Amino acid sequence: MNSILWLIAGMAAITFLIRASFLVFGQKLQFPAGVKRALYYVPVAVLPALVVPMALLPRGDWWLTPANPYLIGTLVAAAVAIKTRKTLLAIMVSFAVYLAWRLLFV
Repeated sequence: MNSILWLIAGMAAITFLIRASFLVFGQKLQFPAGVKRALYYVPVAVLPALVVPMALLPRGDWWLTPANPYLIGTLVAAAVAIKTRKTLLAIMVSFAVYLAWRLLFV
């Protein structure tokens, strides 16, 4: 139990130091052009990495049927976002579709 507490404290300290470094050094931090270019694509890479496994494997195994409300909600969100370019609208519509799908099929 004691080692778990040390582990949690260490992770908290590392997280704090990483986040605080951007506040402390602020404008003094300069990244090379290659790093700046790579950081531009981080949100585009992280979002699918979080959403796709949840949509395709919600129960821990593949669920690629129309009864999967996560998959349907994700597809609707993508379609609305591509068509309208409005993120909040895509989120609201996909949540409504997800809820309706879940109530109907699961």
